[in-house]
Amino acid sequence: MTRPKKAVLNRRALLGGTAAAGVGAMVPAGAAAAADSGRQGGPLDQDAIDAVVSRVERNLIALRRDFHAHPEVAEHEVATSRIVSHLLRAAGLTVTTGVGGLGVVGVLKGARPGRTVAYRADMDAVPPQGIVGGGDKPAHACGHDVHTAVGVGVAQTLAKLRHRLSGTVVFFFQPGEEALKGADAMIKDNVLRDHRPEEIHALHCGPFPVGQFAVTPGSGLPGQDGTTITVTGPDALASAERLAAEITRLATVAPPQTPAHLEKMVADVQTPDGPLARFVVVRAKAQQDKETGQVTIPVSYRCWPEERYVEIRETIGQLAAPYEGAVVNFTKEPFPALVCPEKDALTLKRHLRRVLGPDGVTVLHAAFPFNGEDFALFLDEIPGTYTFLGVRKTGTVITESYPHYGDFAPDERAIGIGVRAMAGWLAERARR
Repeated sequence: MTRPKKAVLNRRALLGGTAAAGVGAMVPAGAAAAADSGRQGGPLDQDAIDAVVSRVERNLIALRRDFHAHPEVAEHEVATSRIVSHLLRAAGLTVTTGVGGLGVVGVLKGARPGRTVAYRADMDAVPPQGIVGGGDKPAHACGHDVHTAVGVGVAQTLAKLRHRLSGTVVFFFQPGEEALKGADAMIKDNVLRDHRPEEIHALHCGPFPVGQFAVTPGSGLPGQDGTTITVTGPDALASAERLAAEITRLATVAPPQTPAHLEKMVADVQTPDGPLARFVVVRAKAQQDKETGQVTIPVSYRCWPEERYVEIRETIGQLAAPYEGAVVNFTKEPFPALVCPEKDALTLKRHLRRVLGPDGVTVLHAAFPFNGEDFALFLDEIPGTYTFLGVRKTGTVITESYPHYGDFAPDERAIGIGVRAMAGWLAERARR
Protein backbone atom coordinates (compact mmCIF):
# COMPACT_ATOMS: atom_id res chain seq x y z
CA MET A 1 0.00 0.00 0.00
CA THR A 2 3.03 2.32 0.11
CA ARG A 3 2.93 4.77 -2.77
CA PRO A 4 5.92 6.11 -4.68
CA LYS A 5 7.83 8.75 -2.77
CA LYS A 6 7.51 11.33 -5.51
CA ALA A 7 3.72 11.04 -5.55
CA VAL A 8 3.57 11.38 -1.78
CA LEU A 9 5.69 14.53 -1.78
CA ASN A 10 3.63 16.09 -4.56
CA ARG A 11 0.40 15.39 -2.70
CA ARG A 12 1.89 16.68 0.52
CA ALA A 13 2.94 19.95 -1.09
CA LEU A 14 -0.49 20.36 -2.67
CA LEU A 15 -2.31 19.67 0.60
CA GLY A 16 0.00 21.96 2.52
CA GLY A 17 -0.72 24.70 0.04
CA THR A 18 -4.49 24.36 0.30
CA ALA A 19 -4.29 24.31 4.09
CA ALA A 20 -2.30 27.53 3.93
CA ALA A 21 -5.18 29.25 2.23
CA GLY A 22 -7.37 28.47 5.24
CA VAL A 23 -5.26 28.76 8.37
CA GLY A 24 -1.77 29.87 7.38
CA ALA A 25 -0.45 26.33 7.61
CA MET A 26 2.54 26.99 5.38
CA VAL A 27 3.75 30.00 7.36
CA PRO A 28 6.93 28.98 9.22
CA ALA A 29 5.97 27.69 12.64
CA GLY A 30 7.95 30.27 14.59
CA ALA A 31 6.52 33.16 12.59
CA ALA A 32 2.95 31.87 12.99
CA ALA A 33 3.37 31.44 16.73
CA ALA A 34 4.93 34.89 17.09
CA ALA A 35 2.12 36.52 15.12
CA ASP A 36 -0.53 34.83 17.23
CA SER A 37 1.17 35.50 20.55
CA GLY A 38 1.12 39.22 19.86
CA ARG A 39 -2.63 39.36 19.57
CA GLN A 40 -4.90 40.23 22.46
CA GLY A 41 -7.96 38.41 23.64
CA GLY A 42 -9.59 36.68 26.56
CA PRO A 43 -9.76 32.93 27.15
CA LEU A 44 -10.56 30.94 24.06
CA ASP A 45 -14.28 30.79 23.29
CA GLN A 46 -16.48 28.95 20.80
CA ASP A 47 -17.08 32.00 18.60
CA ALA A 48 -13.37 32.31 17.90
CA ILE A 49 -13.14 28.59 17.14
CA ASP A 50 -16.13 28.70 14.78
CA ALA A 51 -14.61 31.61 12.87
CA VAL A 52 -11.39 29.68 12.21
CA VAL A 53 -13.21 26.46 11.31
CA SER A 54 -15.31 28.28 8.73
CA ARG A 55 -12.09 29.18 6.91
CA VAL A 56 -10.42 25.77 7.07
CA GLU A 57 -13.42 23.46 6.57
CA ARG A 58 -13.26 23.25 2.78
CA ASN A 59 -9.58 22.31 2.89
CA LEU A 60 -10.25 19.59 5.44
CA ILE A 61 -12.86 18.07 3.15
CA ALA A 62 -10.23 18.02 0.38
CA LEU A 63 -7.81 16.37 2.80
CA ARG A 64 -10.35 13.69 3.68
CA ARG A 65 -11.00 12.99 0.01
CA ASP A 66 -7.30 12.51 -0.57
CA PHE A 67 -7.01 10.03 2.28
CA HIS A 68 -10.13 8.29 1.01
CA ALA A 69 -8.64 7.90 -2.47
CA HIS A 70 -5.42 6.41 -1.08
CA PRO A 71 -6.38 4.00 1.73
CA GLU A 72 -3.57 2.39 3.72
CA VAL A 73 -4.24 -0.61 5.95
CA ALA A 74 -2.91 -1.23 9.45
CA GLU A 75 0.87 -0.94 9.79
CA HIS A 76 1.15 0.50 6.26
CA GLU A 77 -0.02 4.09 6.90
CA VAL A 78 3.21 5.50 5.44
CA ALA A 79 1.90 8.36 3.30
CA THR A 80 -0.96 9.16 5.67
CA SER A 81 1.37 9.62 8.64
CA ARG A 82 3.80 11.65 6.51
CA ILE A 83 1.07 14.05 5.40
CA VAL A 84 -0.30 14.38 8.93
CA SER A 85 3.13 15.12 10.40
CA HIS A 86 3.80 17.71 7.69
CA LEU A 87 0.55 19.54 8.33
CA LEU A 88 1.04 19.52 12.09
CA ARG A 89 4.54 20.94 11.80
CA ALA A 90 3.32 23.59 9.38
CA ALA A 91 0.70 24.60 11.94
CA GLY A 92 3.41 25.09 14.57
CA LEU A 93 3.08 21.91 16.63
CA THR A 94 6.05 19.97 17.98
CA VAL A 95 5.86 16.67 16.12
CA THR A 96 7.26 13.19 16.78
CA THR A 97 6.91 10.45 14.16
CA GLY A 98 7.41 6.70 14.28
CA VAL A 99 5.57 6.35 17.59
CA GLY A 100 4.39 2.78 17.99
CA GLY A 101 5.29 2.14 14.37
CA LEU A 102 3.77 4.77 12.11
CA GLY A 103 2.05 6.84 14.79
CA VAL A 104 2.36 10.62 14.86
CA VAL A 105 2.26 12.77 18.00
CA GLY A 106 1.77 16.54 17.84
CA VAL A 107 2.09 18.76 20.90
CA LEU A 108 0.42 22.16 21.04
CA LYS A 109 1.28 24.36 24.02
CA GLY A 110 -1.09 27.22 24.71
CA ALA A 111 0.06 30.64 25.80
CA ARG A 112 -1.81 30.35 29.11
CA PRO A 113 -1.32 27.87 31.98
CA GLY A 114 -3.63 24.89 32.19
CA ARG A 115 -3.92 21.13 32.05
CA THR A 116 -2.61 18.60 29.52
CA VAL A 117 -5.26 16.69 27.55
CA ALA A 118 -4.95 14.32 24.61
CA TYR A 119 -6.94 13.67 21.47
CA ARG A 120 -6.70 10.49 19.40
CA ALA A 121 -7.50 9.96 15.71
CA ASP A 122 -7.02 6.61 13.97
CA MET A 123 -5.59 6.54 10.44
CA ASP A 124 -5.82 3.05 8.93
CA ALA A 125 -8.24 1.74 6.31
CA VAL A 126 -10.33 -1.43 6.39
CA PRO A 127 -8.84 -4.48 4.64
CA PRO A 128 -11.07 -6.28 2.11
CA GLN A 129 -12.00 -9.05 4.54
CA GLY A 130 -13.22 -6.47 7.07
CA ILE A 131 -15.86 -5.03 4.75
CA VAL A 132 -19.37 -6.40 5.27
CA GLY A 133 -20.15 -8.47 2.21
CA GLY A 134 -16.47 -8.55 1.30
CA GLY A 135 -14.38 -6.31 -0.89
CA ASP A 136 -11.66 -6.58 -3.49
CA LYS A 137 -9.38 -3.88 -2.09
CA PRO A 138 -8.81 -1.84 1.08
CA ALA A 139 -11.17 1.08 1.67
CA HIS A 140 -11.89 3.75 4.24
CA ALA A 141 -15.14 2.00 5.11
CA CYS A 142 -14.85 2.82 8.82
CA GLY A 143 -14.42 6.57 8.55
CA HIS A 144 -10.82 6.86 9.70
CA ASP A 145 -10.21 9.29 6.83
CA VAL A 146 -12.84 11.51 8.46
CA HIS A 147 -11.29 10.99 11.90
CA THR A 148 -7.85 12.00 10.65
CA ALA A 149 -9.19 15.08 8.86
CA VAL A 150 -11.05 16.13 12.02
CA GLY A 151 -7.93 15.62 14.13
CA VAL A 152 -5.81 17.71 11.76
CA GLY A 153 -8.52 20.38 11.71
CA VAL A 154 -8.69 20.57 15.50
CA ALA A 155 -4.92 20.91 15.69
CA GLN A 156 -4.83 23.63 13.04
CA THR A 157 -7.72 25.52 14.63
CA LEU A 158 -6.29 25.51 18.14
CA ALA A 159 -2.83 26.35 16.81
CA LYS A 160 -4.23 29.44 15.12
CA LEU A 161 -5.71 30.43 18.49
CA ARG A 162 -2.85 29.33 20.72
CA HIS A 163 -2.44 32.86 22.10
CA ARG A 164 -5.80 32.33 23.82
CA LEU A 165 -5.40 28.59 24.51
CA SER A 166 -4.78 27.38 28.04
CA GLY A 167 -2.74 24.29 28.81
CA THR A 168 -1.39 21.73 26.36
CA VAL A 169 -3.21 19.57 23.83
CA VAL A 170 -1.42 16.43 22.63
CA PHE A 171 -2.64 14.82 19.41
CA PHE A 172 -2.19 11.07 18.89
CA PHE A 173 -2.61 10.00 15.27
CA GLN A 174 -2.78 6.26 15.71
CA PRO A 175 -2.02 3.48 13.23
CA GLY A 176 -3.35 -0.06 13.33
CA GLU A 177 -6.77 0.35 14.94
CA GLU A 178 -8.42 -2.21 12.66
CA ALA A 179 -5.83 -4.77 13.76
CA LEU A 180 -6.30 -3.79 17.45
CA LYS A 181 -2.54 -3.20 17.66
CA GLY A 182 -1.92 0.53 17.30
CA ALA A 183 -3.01 1.79 20.71
CA ASP A 184 -1.01 -0.91 22.48
CA ALA A 185 2.06 -0.11 20.38
CA MET A 186 1.85 3.63 21.13
CA ILE A 187 1.36 3.01 24.85
CA LYS A 188 4.33 0.63 24.92
CA ASP A 189 6.30 3.36 23.15
CA ASN A 190 5.63 5.49 26.28
CA VAL A 191 3.34 8.02 24.63
CA LEU A 192 1.35 8.47 27.84
CA ARG A 193 4.39 8.53 30.11
CA ASP A 194 6.25 11.02 27.93
CA HIS A 195 3.39 13.51 27.60
CA ARG A 196 1.40 12.78 30.77
CA PRO A 197 -2.09 13.77 29.60
CA GLU A 198 -4.67 13.81 32.36
CA GLU A 199 -7.41 12.58 30.02
CA ILE A 200 -7.94 11.52 26.40
CA HIS A 201 -10.80 11.98 23.93
CA ALA A 202 -11.83 10.55 20.55
CA LEU A 203 -14.58 10.59 17.93
CA HIS A 204 -15.85 7.83 15.67
CA CYS A 205 -18.23 8.05 12.73
CA GLY A 206 -21.66 6.73 13.60
CA PRO A 207 -25.10 6.13 12.01
CA PHE A 208 -26.67 9.26 13.46
CA PRO A 209 -27.91 12.35 11.61
CA VAL A 210 -25.17 14.71 10.55
CA GLY A 211 -24.94 17.44 13.15
CA GLN A 212 -25.73 15.06 16.02
CA PHE A 213 -23.32 13.41 18.46
CA ALA A 214 -23.93 10.28 20.53
CA VAL A 215 -22.24 10.29 23.93
CA THR A 216 -21.52 7.07 25.82
CA PRO A 217 -21.77 7.51 29.60
CA GLY A 218 -20.90 4.21 31.23
CA SER A 219 -21.06 2.42 27.90
CA GLY A 220 -18.87 2.22 24.81
CA LEU A 221 -18.00 -0.89 22.82
CA PRO A 222 -17.48 -4.52 23.79
CA GLY A 223 -14.13 -6.26 23.94
CA GLN A 224 -13.53 -9.69 22.50
CA ASP A 225 -12.56 -13.12 23.73
CA GLY A 226 -11.93 -16.40 22.01
CA THR A 227 -10.82 -19.98 22.16
CA THR A 228 -9.83 -22.82 19.89
CA ILE A 229 -11.32 -26.20 20.73
CA THR A 230 -9.56 -29.27 19.38
CA VAL A 231 -11.74 -32.36 18.93
CA THR A 232 -10.34 -35.86 18.45
CA GLY A 233 -11.64 -39.39 18.34
CA PRO A 234 -14.14 -41.22 16.12
CA ASP A 235 -16.43 -38.95 14.11
CA ALA A 236 -14.46 -35.93 15.31
CA LEU A 237 -15.87 -33.62 12.64
CA ALA A 238 -19.48 -34.55 13.38
CA SER A 239 -18.87 -34.11 17.11
CA ALA A 240 -17.24 -30.74 16.50
CA GLU A 241 -20.19 -29.57 14.41
CA ARG A 242 -22.61 -30.48 17.21
CA LEU A 243 -20.47 -28.72 19.80
CA ALA A 244 -20.13 -25.62 17.59
CA ALA A 245 -23.91 -25.50 17.25
CA GLU A 246 -24.34 -25.67 21.03
CA ILE A 247 -21.84 -22.85 21.56
CA THR A 248 -23.49 -20.71 18.88
CA ARG A 249 -26.81 -20.98 20.73
CA LEU A 250 -25.27 -18.98 23.58
CA ALA A 251 -25.70 -15.88 21.43
CA THR A 252 -28.49 -13.53 22.45
CA VAL A 253 -28.26 -11.32 19.37
CA ALA A 254 -27.59 -12.16 15.73
CA PRO A 255 -25.69 -10.06 13.18
CA PRO A 256 -28.05 -7.67 11.37
CA GLN A 257 -29.13 -8.98 7.99
CA THR A 258 -31.07 -6.02 6.60
CA PRO A 259 -31.11 -2.23 6.91
CA ALA A 260 -34.23 -2.60 9.06
CA HIS A 261 -32.26 -4.73 11.50
CA LEU A 262 -29.57 -2.05 11.66
CA GLU A 263 -32.18 0.64 12.29
CA LYS A 264 -33.55 -1.36 15.20
CA MET A 265 -30.10 -1.86 16.68
CA VAL A 266 -29.39 1.88 16.53
CA ALA A 267 -32.70 2.52 18.28
CA ASP A 268 -31.98 -0.18 20.87
CA VAL A 269 -28.63 1.30 21.95
CA GLN A 270 -30.44 4.56 22.70
CA THR A 271 -33.03 2.80 24.88
CA PRO A 272 -32.46 2.75 28.66
CA ASP A 273 -32.53 -0.83 29.99
CA GLY A 274 -33.29 -1.96 26.45
CA PRO A 275 -32.64 -5.30 24.74
CA LEU A 276 -28.90 -4.60 24.39
CA ALA A 277 -28.25 -3.79 28.04
CA ARG A 278 -26.89 -7.37 28.23
CA PHE A 279 -25.84 -9.43 25.25
CA VAL A 280 -23.64 -12.19 23.92
CA VAL A 281 -22.42 -12.44 20.32
CA VAL A 282 -20.83 -15.74 19.30
CA ARG A 283 -19.15 -17.13 16.21
CA ALA A 284 -18.20 -20.81 16.23
CA LYS A 285 -17.69 -23.14 13.29
CA ALA A 286 -16.11 -26.58 13.06
CA GLN A 287 -13.34 -27.04 10.51
CA GLN A 288 -11.01 -29.82 9.44
CA ASP A 289 -7.50 -29.33 8.13
CA LYS A 290 -7.27 -30.94 4.69
CA GLU A 291 -3.66 -32.04 5.14
CA THR A 292 -3.51 -33.18 8.76
CA GLY A 293 -7.15 -34.07 9.29
CA GLN A 294 -7.14 -32.19 12.61
CA VAL A 295 -10.57 -30.93 13.67
CA THR A 296 -10.90 -27.62 15.49
CA ILE A 297 -13.58 -25.10 16.44
CA PRO A 298 -12.37 -21.50 16.39
CA VAL A 299 -14.68 -19.54 18.70
CA SER A 300 -14.88 -15.76 19.08
CA TYR A 301 -17.40 -13.86 21.14
CA ARG A 302 -18.28 -10.45 22.56
CA CYS A 303 -20.43 -9.78 25.58
CA TRP A 304 -21.77 -6.92 27.66
CA PRO A 305 -21.03 -6.14 30.38
CA GLU A 306 -17.49 -7.42 30.09
CA GLU A 307 -17.64 -9.17 33.47
CA ARG A 308 -19.65 -11.83 31.66
CA TYR A 309 -16.49 -13.20 30.02
CA VAL A 310 -15.92 -15.31 33.14
CA GLU A 311 -19.42 -16.75 32.84
CA ILE A 312 -19.09 -17.44 29.10
CA ARG A 313 -15.74 -19.17 29.53
CA GLU A 314 -17.17 -21.44 32.20
CA THR A 315 -20.20 -22.27 30.05
CA ILE A 316 -18.07 -23.14 27.00
CA GLY A 317 -15.94 -25.41 29.18
CA GLN A 318 -19.07 -27.15 30.48
CA LEU A 319 -20.44 -27.63 26.97
CA ALA A 320 -17.16 -29.15 25.77
CA ALA A 321 -16.69 -31.48 28.75
CA PRO A 322 -18.98 -34.33 27.55
CA TYR A 323 -17.12 -34.57 24.24
CA GLU A 324 -14.37 -37.13 24.64
CA GLY A 325 -11.00 -35.75 23.57
CA ALA A 326 -12.14 -32.10 23.35
CA VAL A 327 -9.45 -29.67 24.51
CA VAL A 328 -10.33 -26.01 25.12
CA ASN A 329 -7.56 -23.43 24.78
CA PHE A 330 -8.65 -19.89 25.66
CA THR A 331 -6.67 -16.82 24.75
CA LYS A 332 -4.56 -15.53 27.63
CA GLU A 333 -7.10 -12.84 28.48
CA PRO A 334 -9.99 -11.10 26.70
CA PHE A 335 -9.36 -7.90 24.79
CA PRO A 336 -10.89 -5.25 27.07
CA ALA A 337 -14.14 -3.47 26.50
CA LEU A 338 -14.18 0.27 25.87
CA VAL A 339 -16.06 1.79 28.78
CA CYS A 340 -16.38 5.57 29.11
CA PRO A 341 -16.55 7.13 32.56
CA GLU A 342 -20.11 8.32 33.11
CA LYS A 343 -19.18 11.68 34.62
CA ASP A 344 -16.92 12.71 31.72
CA ALA A 345 -19.42 11.69 29.05
CA LEU A 346 -22.25 13.60 30.72
CA THR A 347 -20.03 16.67 31.02
CA LEU A 348 -19.36 16.40 27.30
CA LYS A 349 -23.09 16.10 26.66
CA ARG A 350 -23.71 19.39 28.42
CA HIS A 351 -20.89 21.04 26.48
CA LEU A 352 -22.21 19.81 23.13
CA ARG A 353 -25.73 20.96 23.90
CA ARG A 354 -24.43 24.44 24.61
CA VAL A 355 -22.59 24.45 21.28
CA LEU A 356 -25.13 22.63 19.08
CA GLY A 357 -28.44 22.93 20.86
CA PRO A 358 -30.52 20.24 22.60
CA ASP A 359 -31.07 18.23 19.42
CA GLY A 360 -27.33 18.02 18.78
CA VAL A 361 -26.75 15.20 21.26
CA THR A 362 -28.21 11.79 21.96
CA VAL A 363 -27.20 9.38 24.70
CA LEU A 364 -26.28 5.73 24.19
CA HIS A 365 -27.35 3.44 27.00
CA ALA A 366 -25.83 0.28 25.52
CA ALA A 367 -22.96 -0.80 23.30
CA PHE A 368 -23.10 -1.79 19.65
CA PRO A 369 -22.63 -5.58 19.85
CA PHE A 370 -20.54 -6.17 16.73
CA ASN A 371 -17.81 -3.53 16.99
CA GLY A 372 -14.68 -3.28 19.11
CA GLU A 373 -12.07 -0.55 19.58
CA ASP A 374 -8.50 -0.46 20.83
CA PHE A 375 -9.10 3.03 22.22
CA ALA A 376 -10.17 0.87 25.17
CA LEU A 377 -6.49 0.52 26.06
CA PHE A 378 -6.09 4.29 26.43
CA LEU A 379 -9.17 4.48 28.64
CA ASP A 380 -7.74 1.69 30.79
CA GLU A 381 -4.87 4.06 31.59
CA ILE A 382 -6.54 7.48 31.89
CA PRO A 383 -10.14 8.78 31.83
CA GLY A 384 -11.74 10.32 28.78
CA THR A 385 -14.58 10.16 26.29
CA TYR A 386 -15.41 8.25 23.12
CA THR A 387 -18.22 9.82 21.15
CA PHE A 388 -19.97 9.01 17.90
CA LEU A 389 -20.02 11.72 15.24
CA GLY A 390 -23.21 11.59 13.20
CA VAL A 391 -22.44 11.20 9.50
CA ARG A 392 -25.79 10.11 8.09
CA LYS A 393 -27.17 12.13 5.20
CA THR A 394 -30.89 12.85 5.22
CA GLY A 395 -32.91 10.27 3.33
CA THR A 396 -30.11 7.71 2.89
CA VAL A 397 -30.09 4.02 3.71
CA ILE A 398 -28.44 3.35 7.07
CA THR A 399 -25.63 1.24 5.60
CA GLU A 400 -24.20 4.42 4.07
CA SER A 401 -23.46 5.71 7.58
CA TYR A 402 -22.74 2.45 9.41
CA PRO A 403 -19.01 1.63 9.47
CA HIS A 404 -17.64 -1.38 7.61
CA TYR A 405 -20.43 -1.59 5.06
CA GLY A 406 -19.32 -1.47 1.45
CA ASP A 407 -21.51 1.52 0.61
CA PHE A 408 -20.33 3.57 3.61
CA ALA A 409 -20.45 7.22 2.45
CA PRO A 410 -20.35 9.73 5.32
CA ASP A 411 -21.72 13.24 4.96
CA GLU A 412 -18.63 15.43 4.74
CA ARG A 413 -20.36 18.27 6.56
CA ALA A 414 -19.64 16.23 9.69
CA ILE A 415 -15.95 17.15 9.43
CA GLY A 416 -16.43 20.83 10.21
CA ILE A 417 -18.98 19.97 12.90
CA GLY A 418 -16.54 17.56 14.50
CA VAL A 419 -13.74 20.13 14.46
CA ARG A 420 -15.96 22.81 16.03
CA ALA A 421 -17.12 20.50 18.77
CA MET A 422 -13.80 18.88 19.64
CA ALA A 423 -11.73 22.07 19.45
CA GLY A 424 -14.11 23.72 21.91
CA TRP A 425 -14.22 20.66 24.14
CA LEU A 426 -10.44 20.26 24.29
CA ALA A 427 -9.94 23.96 24.94
CA GLU A 428 -12.40 23.76 27.82
CA ARG A 429 -10.83 20.62 29.31
CA ALA A 430 -7.30 22.06 29.08
CA ARG A 431 -8.47 25.25 30.79
CA ARG A 432 -10.00 23.57 33.82
